[in-house]
Amino acid sequence: MATDHPMLTNPEIKYRPFVSPIELDDRKWPSKRLTKAPRWLSTDLRDGNQALSDPMDVERKMRFYAMLLAIGFKEIEIAFPSASQTEFDFVRALIGGNRIPDDVTIQVLTPSRQDLIARTFESLEGARQVIVHLYNATAPLFRRVVFGMERHEIVDLAITGVSAMLEESLRRPETDWTFEYSPETFCFTEPDFALEICERVLDVWQPTPERPAILNLPATVEVATPNVYADQIEWFCRNISRREAVVISIHPHNDRGTAVAAAEQALLAGADRVEGCLFGNGERTGNVDLVTLALNFYSQGIDPKLSFPAIRDVVTTVEHCNGLPVHPRHPYAGELVHTAFSGSHQDAIRKGFTAHRQRNDGIWEMPYLPVDPADIGETYEAVIRVNSQSGKGGVAWVIEQDKGLKLPRSLQRDLSRRVQEFSEKSGKEITAAMIWSIFQQAYHLTGPQEFELISYQDGNSRKAGNHRVFAGRIRHKGREIALSGRGNGLISSVVAALEDGCGVALDVVDFHEHALKRGSDSQAVAYLECRTQDDRPIFGVGIDDDIATASVKAVLSAASNG
Repeated sequence: MATDHPMLTNPEIKYRPFVSPIELDDRKWPSKRLTKAPRWLSTDLRDGNQALSDPMDVERKMRFYAMLLAIGFKEIEIAFPSASQTEFDFVRALIGGNRIPDDVTIQVLTPSRQDLIARTFESLEGARQVIVHLYNATAPLFRRVVFGMERHEIVDLAITGVSAMLEESLRRPETDWTFEYSPETFCFTEPDFALEICERVLDVWQPTPERPAILNLPATVEVATPNVYADQIEWFCRNISRREAVVISIHPHNDRGTAVAAAEQALLAGADRVEGCLFGNGERTGNVDLVTLALNFYSQGIDPKLSFPAIRDVVTTVEHCNGLPVHPRHPYAGELVHTAFSGSHQDAIRKGFTAHRQRNDGIWEMPYLPVDPADIGETYEAVIRVNSQSGKGGVAWVIEQDKGLKLPRSLQRDLSRRVQEFSEKSGKEITAAMIWSIFQQAYHLTGPQEFELISYQDGNSRKAGNHRVFAGRIRHKGREIALSGRGNGLISSVVAALEDGCGVALDVVDFHEHALKRGSDSQAVAYLECRTQDDRPIFGVGIDDDIATASVKAVLSAASNG
């Protein structure tokens, strides 16, 4: 496509790295492992909400809040109460309506302005326990361009704000207060300045290990690779003077598309707490996705302390409240993420399920499926879906899951060829109902048949020496005829009867049978592979309440395909 403003071939003339890597030659985080979940804070109702073109009303906020409680969040940033009357009223509705469980702490955000801090604390009257979160911009770009302030002025602004928070809290001793401070945006603030301003904040608050403060170190705009953020976090954790009295929180955004990786590496580097949103909602490209992050822990055998037993209900609620869709390829939660269309993927998954059933040790080891879909309320019905890219394994999986038919490999290939031809003509995904229809037509299980069984005598009572005798009546091309034949078993005697009575010569190559379900009322299915006189492979399938009758029907099905 032509454009008047093409991308630069030498972007270095316009763009520079935002940050210089910290000199941390003895970094420890790369060799560490994540072994427990962090403290979680959902900021969907604040950061996520302010990023919506149509912010949530009280009804949608209440619905979202109830879902967050059900998921298991113990810290929820509910509002920016000084920003609007709607935000203020929502805080009051939760507190006044006694909607905050005893083990849940609400959080609110305020800028470093005394009048807005006072308004924030006014909204919190009567709350049992609250985190009040104050932020101000510290990065050089913001100091220079947005505020026109020097370092010392930024420090003074922060100290004024945190001092006002302390004064407001002392007027309300009935509430258990926790203070949080964010140097925004930490990830491209000079490390020494981020450390200096946080130390000054702690000097005011005087936290203790018993009553710690929270220092939130946000990647408000993601401007470097995750390892750089991890280095920054490790350096800060090493150098902050009251580490045992401080909770290190992170708030990664997703501008580079690596917020989840940045969060995981920051936790390795010493962070204790993660702020984010469900499915990554938030300004621009969004916040770190707490669903993905939590289920990443789960997939490694670590209890994430958040629960998603019905992920589809969570998706539905978030889409309703945010007015934004969750992408069908979104990790864990998208409609297609547990689905394989590719033939090689389908074959691997089908074999994986077979091995899983045989091993029966409870351990989940499945090709292409890092978590069991059933654990998050999803079914296996859509694990394999069929289109023109699918192979025999995918078709076999669908028909086994839908109808209980365990097709032999040669029959899988024959059916897969038929399904692929149908798919290529239609250009569409093939449903289980379509596959069943193709199967029925291909093997003459429905509709007019060239060879159709009417009745036969039980071969067990008709033996001649070492041979078995088949005697029965069939409908051949609409005409009823009697047939009889002799063989060393039921199938061979039916084949002989067809050759003697109808001139149809079949050479049986393979035969399989199984029950469709357990119990006395189970149907049986028989599969037959034959060769014709001109050496063509043909297949037959018979289904009946009686396994012997299913075998007879399979021979006639094959003859109809001859």
